[in-house]
Amino acid sequence: MVSYLTRIFGLGRLDLAEDVVQDSLCRALETWSVHGLPDNPSAWLMRVARNRAIDLLRRDDQLRYFTPELVHLMRLREDLSVETPMFEREIQDDQLRMMFSCCHPQLSIEVQVTLILKTLCGFSVSEIAHALLASEDSIEKRLGRARKLFRLSGTFEEVTGASEIPKRLEAVYQAIYLLFNEGYHGSRSEQTVREDLCFEAIRLALLLSEHAEGEKPKTYALLALLCFHAARLHGRMDDGGLIQLEMQDRSKWDRDLIGKGFYFLEKASVGNELSEYHLEAGIASLHCAAVTYEKTEWPKILELYDLLYRIKSSPVVALNRAVALGNARGPEEGLAELTKILDPAKLKDYPFYPAAQGEFHLLAGRPAEAAKYFEKAIKLARSQSEANFFERKLKTCRYKEIT
Repeated sequence: MVSYLTRIFGLGRLDLAEDVVQDSLCRALETWSVHGLPDNPSAWLMRVARNRAIDLLRRDDQLRYFTPELVHLMRLREDLSVETPMFEREIQDDQLRMMFSCCHPQLSIEVQVTLILKTLCGFSVSEIAHALLASEDSIEKRLGRARKLFRLSGTFEEVTGASEIPKRLEAVYQAIYLLFNEGYHGSRSEQTVREDLCFEAIRLALLLSEHAEGEKPKTYALLALLCFHAARLHGRMDDGGLIQLEMQDRSKWDRDLIGKGFYFLEKASVGNELSEYHLEAGIASLHCAAVTYEKTEWPKILELYDLLYRIKSSPVVALNRAVALGNARGPEEGLAELTKILDPAKLKDYPFYPAAQGEFHLLAGRPAEAAKYFEKAIKLARSQSEANFFERKLKTCRYKEIT
């Protein structure tokens, strides 16, 4: 809805577009509680939003600036009984446009990603701060800079041609990746995972792949990665929360999605490009291809993590690489690698850092030492499902201590 309305108001009036959306949602709460749900709630909301936009534009002193779009809207308003396929396509085009419009060349990649997560993905400031390993204050400042730029630019359309899309692709990729990641881990929700966010990320990636400028190997690699991870959603959770990879029932993994993952991975192999998404998709494919946990090809996974770390030397990648190394060569080497992570301060609030240390100590036969790290992980847990998971690991440590 915000994407659609920014085409009417312009990105300089992003706040106004968001206000119209909020007003439409409030009207829905009032109307639906009395008259019940309409046959097509999404279409109802879009109609209310665009009608509210028309009402505001009629009173706007810059009406002439918006006249072509207003005429188009008035024609749409004449027939509100159905949502035509053309209109549905138009909405998709608006969402794609919005992703790229947020990537103004005068904004840094970090600010671009922040703006996409806020306006297109609906993340709160705290969720963005968690996803980007940043403080809430810095996120507020990023959003303030972006909104100020759009207010001052005075432009109706930020993306004026296909030639501008390639240089804005990286921020779009990152935002889709982080949207999926937030849903996959459910770190800010009482739910173990947020499937709605995961499949919204896949939908946006598919939408991007259908555009002439987005039909690239890197896009297909990202799609492959998301499909491989989404295929494992039902296997990694139960009523009590998260299930560790080695304990998952692989019969619950979605074989159709795994097949789509391999399909997109093959499409991504055209050309010589090797992006972080190619490597992460390759890692995920090895997990999905393993019939059992014991048959996981950890040496190959470690090789891919070695390459990934050269491209993307972040603390989280270093942590995951250390876990792969520990599984390939033993817990002691895994522990040693964890101590070599550069800038570990960025992981101080990340619960899976002490959890990895605890896991390796447990595998090395030191349950008392492992328990200390799982206690730290429990304190850092970002949701009840994570806390439940670490508490089960702590109970395992306590049990091994007395047996």
